Amino acid sequence: MQERARATRRALLESAAYLFLEQGYAGTSVTDISDHSGKTSGAIYFHYSSKENLALAVVREQFASWPQLVTPYAAPGVPPLEKLVALSFSIARALSEDTVARAGARLWAERRSIDAAVPTPFDAWVPAVTRLLAEARIRDELADGIQPSETAATLVCAFFGVCSLGDDVPGRRHWSDRLERWWSLVLSALQAHPDPGTLIAQAQMRTPSRQEATTHLDRQSE
Repeated sequence: MQERARATRRALLESAAYLFLEQGYAGTSVTDISDHSGKTSGAIYFHYSSKENLALAVVREQFASWPQLVTPYAAPGVPPLEKLVALSFSIARALSEDTVARAGARLWAERRSIDAAVPTPFDAWVPAVTRLLAEARIRDELADGIQPSETAATLVCAFFGVCSLGDDVPGRRHWSDRLERWWSLVLSALQAHPDPGTLIAQAQMRTPSRQEATTHLDRQSE
């Protein structure tokens, strides 16, 4: 794809993400995206063919960046529960601070208003969390009675709930504070020898800053 066409597609995707986030899918029109991006409606239909396809592109863009977030935690020797907590902070930062990620999450929540099959985040994350919990089980780091596959599905659903609903909870706190409190509760039940504070602190030390994460993703896309 030529550089000019690539830049146009990116501009349209970012404008659409901003508007979907601010106004919702139903409240955003092709004309809105055209006006915000400075591109013609014809350009939108040429590159994406419909508002539905543009919404799907935003969701896929969000999901496409997530496997790259896993890379910093792939080093051998890092305890699996520590990897899991550290990774969750990177994902939560994206869902709280990145416009495309936040728009993708809102579009998934509004998926029934979109006349297309919207990809789900759970298909990718439940198996990944299951693997980490299974590793923790082998290392005797899980409490008795914790089943990796069943627990993984519950954790993933609860995690996305914390990320997506936290801003509406009374006494609003920063996303990192909310996630830390959530993990304190979860790890108390999850760990064979509960020490949530130490594990969370170690995981946060491994979590890249926003600037480091952005630099890493930019290098991965080159």
